[in-house]
Amino acid sequence: MDELMRQRRVYGTDHDDPHPGPRPGHDYRELVGGPLDGLLLDVTGWSDEALREGAGLMTEIGAYGPGGRAEYGPRSPEGHQWDWRGDVRW
Repeated sequence: MDELMRQRRVYGTDHDDPHPGPRPGHDYRELVGGPLDGLLLDVTGWSDEALREGAGLMTEIGAYGPGGRAEYGPRSPEGHQWDWRGDVRW
């Protein structure tokens, strides 16, 4: 894991977590654009199908506020960057 990855915060960690960064042995995707830009998403154990589809991630800072989700999906089949697709109401 390179130094830049170690300094990044993982989606879902608490803001007061003393170790909000990635953990050894886990697999991550970088979220690019949208309200969660720059966070890492832990995809350890996800199926190949789930990795191809992407995810709707809960966030209060998207277009729909609390209860909304930000949709992210893979930039390329083998890539580790997931691009923002837009915000949705859940």
